[in-house]
Amino acid sequence: MSDSDDFFFDVLEDRQYTLEHLWLQLIDEKEGTVKVGMSEFIRADYGDVVRVILPHPQDASEFVIDEEATDDDGEEESKPAPAVAGDEIGIGELLVTIRTVQDRILINSPFPCKVLELNGEVEDNADFANDDAYGDGWFLIVKPHEFEEDQFLNSTEYIQYLDEILRESL
Repeated sequence: MSDSDDFFFDVLEDRQYTLEHLWLQLIDEKEGTVKVGMSEFIRADYGDVVRVILPHPQDASEFVIDEEATDDDGEEESKPAPAVAGDEIGIGELLVTIRTVQDRILINSPFPCKVLELNGEVEDNADFANDDAYGDGWFLIVKPHEFEEDQFLNSTEYIQYLDEILRESL
C-alpha cells in the first residue's frame, strides 16, 4: 500500500483468520461446516478484486443438483437445490485464486476438507468480494477434517498481525 492511499477495512469479531487473509466462520458446530471468505485487507493491500477462481472438481458429475426437490407433502418444489461439490482438498493445496488490479494471489487450504458448496455468484461478479467480503462475497463452504478454532487468529490477534505487516511495509 502506498502512503497516499487510505483504505479503511473491517475485521469482524465472529470470525477466525488465517495468515493468508482468509476468514473462517463456523456455521454449524454439530456438522462442523465452515464458511470461508477473504478478509477486506486483501482489497486494501492489493486493490480491487477483479476475479475470484474457486476450486471445481475435475469431473463435473461430482456436483449434484437436486432439480426435483420435493416439499414435506411430497409435492415437487419449483426451485432447485444449490450445487454441491464433493471435492477433497488437502492441507496446502490450492483453495482459491484471487486476481486483483495489481496481482494474482494463490491461497492454499489451511486444513484438509471436503468442499460442500461454492459461491458461484462471487465467481461471476467479483464486486461481491469487493463490496461485501464478509457477507455475500463469501467463497465456499467446507467440512474440515481437522478444525480447531484456536489454531487460527481471533479478531484481536488478526489486527495485531495486520499491524505488524503494515509496520514492516513502512
